[in-house]
Amino acid sequence: MNLHEYQGKSILSRYGVQIQNGYTVDSPEEATEAAKKLNSETGTEWYVIKAQIHAGGRGKGVVTETGSHGVVLAKSLDEVPEKVKGILGGHLVTAQTSDKGKKVNKVYIAQDVYYPGDSEPEEYYMSVLLNRAEGRNMIMYSPEGGVDIESVAEKTPEKIFTETIDPKVGIQPFQARKVAFNFGLTGKAFKEMVKFVTALYNAYEGADASMFEINPVLKTSDDKILAVDSKVTIDNNALFRHPDISEMRDKTEEDPTEVEAGEVGLSYVKLDGNVGCMVNGAGLAMSTMDIIKLSGGNPANFLDVGGTADAKRVEQAFRIILKDTNVKAILVNIFGGIVRCDRVAQGVVDAYKNIGDIDVPIIVRLQGTNAEEAKKLIDDSGLAVKSAITLQEAADRVKEAV
Repeated sequence: MNLHEYQGKSILSRYGVQIQNGYTVDSPEEATEAAKKLNSETGTEWYVIKAQIHAGGRGKGVVTETGSHGVVLAKSLDEVPEKVKGILGGHLVTAQTSDKGKKVNKVYIAQDVYYPGDSEPEEYYMSVLLNRAEGRNMIMYSPEGGVDIESVAEKTPEKIFTETIDPKVGIQPFQARKVAFNFGLTGKAFKEMVKFVTALYNAYEGADASMFEINPVLKTSDDKILAVDSKVTIDNNALFRHPDISEMRDKTEEDPTEVEAGEVGLSYVKLDGNVGCMVNGAGLAMSTMDIIKLSGGNPANFLDVGGTADAKRVEQAFRIILKDTNVKAILVNIFGGIVRCDRVAQGVVDAYKNIGDIDVPIIVRLQGTNAEEAKKLIDDSGLAVKSAITLQEAADRVKEAV
């Protein structure tokens, strides 16, 4: 589950990570009150206004309706409401959104932390995530913060450092010091960075996150270390342990079809292809997507109906798949282990009749318990549903359809 910046920062703050203070608002009037509050609490007279959407690159992104960027600076209290109007309610297009962009329902009013002082502010990049190759957690960091880390990796890979952490023992003090050392910090800034790195890793573990990305981590002119941004992904499988984090879910940021599928217990991920998939089991789903690709088509979705693929569940799955107007054919590939194939076949027939007017070819491959009875049910149904026995036969029928 992805979180907004302000939500990620609330978790960071809970674990002792210093953040850029701010308030989330959904109207220009609230923005003015938030700015006044920030002024009284921090003394800031400049305000950073940030669109809250689940996408990176907001500073470079553009609101289609107004031409405003997704992150702007208000240099006085009077500028705040107008700056907010340029973002709030518009559709922000970034490198990580579609051409339509994402609607901005909230903005974050934050203190300006790039104030003058004894030294120049410096920006760093830092993230905590799982190193799947080693089965351990990893801190990835770079002195090149505030820019796309992908471009840093491509052009100057020597500026990206990693620190692998054994989850059994957690982050060790020498590892946090190593990060601060590689940033070239000394004195107060060094000590602050050691605290920051330790607290960030603890937040990652404590929240059962898949990723915490801070870009930039800022060393202020008076040597404070702050999280100026936060991009957080929480492991869905751990949400039962964190009801407070689970409540942070923003369904308006998610694909409506994926939300609907989740509410009826289907594992569904929308893709950009033209062949819908209905499968039971994640491994079989991946193999089915490969077969579709090899047949000349492109998978339009990942959809796992699970082990209880009864008639109602199959019908729900069909309705979900058919919401995608790019779908030109549907491949149903079911292995009858826990579930009987004839029960799935009857579900396909009933769903076809209940939905009506299905104008895309449906190919059904059922193998396992009662597979022969299932094939007969499909063949005798009189519906425009083609049965297949082998994966190759299913692939050939998909190729004919697309």
